[in-house]
Amino acid sequence: MDDPAAVNPEQQPDYPQHWEADVLLRDGGTARIRPITPADAGRLVEFYEQVSEQSKYFRFFAPYPRLSDKDVRRFTHHDFVNRVGLAVVVRDHFIATVRYDRIDAEGRPSATGTDAEVAFLVQDAHQGRGVASALLEHIAAVAQERGIRRFQAEVLPENRKMVKVFTDAGYTQRRSFADGVVHLEFDLEQTDRSLAVMRAREHRAEARSVQRLLTPRSVAVIGVSRTPQTVGRAILRDLLGSAPAECPVHAVNRNAPPGTELDGVPVHRSILEIPGPVDLAVITVPEGAVPAAVAECGAHGVQGLVVVTAGYAETGPEGRDRQRALVRQARAAGMRVIGPNAFGLINTDPANPLNASLAPRLPGRGGFGIFCQSGAIGVALLEAAHKRGLGVSSFASVGNRADVSGNDLLQYWAEDEATQVVLLYLESFGNPRKFTRIARRLAAVKPVVVVKGARHTGSLPPGHAVPATATGLRDETVDALFEQAGVIRVGTITELYDTGELLAQQPLPRGDRVAVVGNSDSLGLLTYDALLSAGLRPRTPVDLTTAATGENFRIALDVALADPAVDAVIAVAIPPIGTSAHAFMGGRLTGEDDPEMGSDDPEIAAALLEAGQRAKELGKPLLLAHLALTDLPVRLRPGGIPAYAAPERAVHALAHAVHYAQWRSRTAEAEETARVPELDRIDEPGARTLVEAVLRARAGSRPSPTTTLDRGALRRSLSTRTQPGGARITLPDAAARELLACYGIDVSPTLPAPDEESAVAAAASLGYPVALKATAPHLRHRPDLGSVRLDLTGEPGLRRAHRELDALLGGAAQAELVVQRLAPRGVDTVIGALVDPAVGAILSFGLAGAPAELLGDTAHRLVPATDQDVAGLIREVRAAPLLFGWRGAEAVDTGALEELLLRVSQLVDDVPEIASVDLEPVVVAPHGLAILGARVRVAPLPVRSDLGPRAMSTL
Repeated sequence: MDDPAAVNPEQQPDYPQHWEADVLLRDGGTARIRPITPADAGRLVEFYEQVSEQSKYFRFFAPYPRLSDKDVRRFTHHDFVNRVGLAVVVRDHFIATVRYDRIDAEGRPSATGTDAEVAFLVQDAHQGRGVASALLEHIAAVAQERGIRRFQAEVLPENRKMVKVFTDAGYTQRRSFADGVVHLEFDLEQTDRSLAVMRAREHRAEARSVQRLLTPRSVAVIGVSRTPQTVGRAILRDLLGSAPAECPVHAVNRNAPPGTELDGVPVHRSILEIPGPVDLAVITVPEGAVPAAVAECGAHGVQGLVVVTAGYAETGPEGRDRQRALVRQARAAGMRVIGPNAFGLINTDPANPLNASLAPRLPGRGGFGIFCQSGAIGVALLEAAHKRGLGVSSFASVGNRADVSGNDLLQYWAEDEATQVVLLYLESFGNPRKFTRIARRLAAVKPVVVVKGARHTGSLPPGHAVPATATGLRDETVDALFEQAGVIRVGTITELYDTGELLAQQPLPRGDRVAVVGNSDSLGLLTYDALLSAGLRPRTPVDLTTAATGENFRIALDVALADPAVDAVIAVAIPPIGTSAHAFMGGRLTGEDDPEMGSDDPEIAAALLEAGQRAKELGKPLLLAHLALTDLPVRLRPGGIPAYAAPERAVHALAHAVHYAQWRSRTAEAEETARVPELDRIDEPGARTLVEAVLRARAGSRPSPTTTLDRGALRRSLSTRTQPGGARITLPDAAARELLACYGIDVSPTLPAPDEESAVAAAASLGYPVALKATAPHLRHRPDLGSVRLDLTGEPGLRRAHRELDALLGGAAQAELVVQRLAPRGVDTVIGALVDPAVGAILSFGLAGAPAELLGDTAHRLVPATDQDVAGLIREVRAAPLLFGWRGAEAVDTGALEELLLRVSQLVDDVPEIASVDLEPVVVAPHGLAILGARVRVAPLPVRSDLGPRAMSTL
């Protein structure tokens, strides 16, 4: 076997290292895809020897028992441009290869053609794992990078598996049959179908990889100490207390004397000594011993690792390097990694119970899927679930999240029927785009509730594997991401469970109309006020008085639930007070008549349980807000009625449920009706040409006057040279207006007015009435400084205004005075689009001045925006009534405003090198609008990774 170190890009300067990628296969196993080099000759021969004669025949259309020396050289020597070979590698062995050769229109080898012949070979033992499909995605991306637009392949009709690989990929295809061979041609440009196919495969593979971790056939704990109070021993005991007999648990201690037993389990000196397969290994050895343990796990065929050991990225740059090496080592052996620095995994499925964690007991079975990144928060989440009597389907606390992430768990929970509600504690995002896509699909069928820690930039916990583009996510960006994905964001762990419990146990409300019924007028009023503050519509509370009986509650709740104008009911209750004197002691009410009386009335509990059943039949949530009732919440658990010890908690939970139900309804409707309208006056090639010219000029290069690029070639030329962190270039005003005009966005022209005569000439050119204003950066959009003069209807007034501003602002030249035709009166608004490299383009809207700048009254949507997105965007800001005729004013032209938002959205979506667009102010009049100021910045932004072939993170 060749030395693995021989596959070194430093020894082959043109080696395309960025083509290397770790991938998940259909069965959840991992593999590495990389270019084939001359150092792989031995691997290729070994690989070919293990391929069946039938597979060889399918590849070469004739018996081909062995590769000649000439074949080996041809298949291992590539120029990485016109001839490329990729291999899938597991444990340093090839399991599949693919190769393309560039050809011309006649099918001959070529250095300039845009077609290529492609051929695959997969070892029989690995067929059916999705290997060829993953290889096709990667070889297609490589070919596109090298200017190839179409693949051709010839396949024998009997080779149905390979024909299916090509036909199922989703590319635009042409198929013919001649001389006993199926000839396939397919374009490499991504289509909606090919992207959907790729993401469906990604979903299945990631879900399956998590399922393998949660349902192992056997488990080994590596690093079990003879000292009882150690991490390894604790995990061993937890596993022994949870794993069924058919899932054997093994202990490994390299220094254990022969015949040692711990907690009744024989101790092996190496995992290699364990007879039979081991699917999951929990590693608790010191950091320095981890690589050797991982190597032995790979050699034994382990499928997944839970690395509890700390000392990795959380310790600094050297630790991060060790963490990356750990992940590379595990993936190369086909294993996934939870951690390092992990708290562990839990599965409560009675058929496959697993407690591979530091949790002292296995939680009860229930519908909550829980993910967190912090071990301390993991303990708190499990303890909170236990105290509330809530059950868990599965739990993962992944520490540094170097491999398995929240996205993987979301993929699994989307398929897991036992999981009803997903609870997440997140401190960072590894791939925000992917999170949004997966969470949106999951939230359409199951609620996803999130507490986001590290809200402020710079407070990212040490050790988290986060790309540079995602370290500075603004909190408003995260809010927009969650809002569009249907994710429910809460502020605390308490609110996380308050909301999750309601969503898990009660039906979703059909609307926001809420009835309040109870035995305390004061508590009812507090609940009523909280409902109004949350934006819900409460009915006047029904006060049953403190002497209310269970029968009183039953009748009142039945009436409220039966009311068609009620969508949800909150029952409020305080301890029942009789005619005797009572004292409140230690959380219980006691009195002379019944010194052992509990802090509730069983009849009230029975009435609530009966009403709860009725509420579920009617599809209306019923919840309880109470004070000082320690026993009542426990009595209500069998009926699934959430009980909250404060009205505000009940209202917040209900408000989240209402908003989530509204999101699901809007999303379902939008799938049928929302669209991105076809707009006129769109010149995408012109916009691209302008942006390309600016970027080339900044880079100091000029395109050849004889060079012409089509849209796809231009996109590729841009993407191949763009790098993260490129400096943003602010376009001059004239260039910005020209670029915006390519998308039908007309900015009112301005003419410079450095002196009176220039101002008069400008006004004559534009036509009166005009405005005179300062545009210097320190004065822009600051009318409060007196930098604007409006309604100038003639030359005398214009000259007088120019002299005033010249004196006030320190000179006309320094203030950069300009003349602009006066816009019609209306409402001043602000429209912006900002490209976040981690999330994508974000469209923003607000009213100009104090609402947006001082109060932060701005709404956001992810791009591309639909007609329904922009309609909701302008109505979401708190100052929106000003657009719709507030206090008798004439309503403005919101149709024109929505169209402008759609044009900005399409511009930044079509031309990703546009880093930001700011339109301020946009004056929206009763008929039409005027854009008085615009700023556009462009930058060589990083290429979107979510549109490329499937690949695991390499953070």
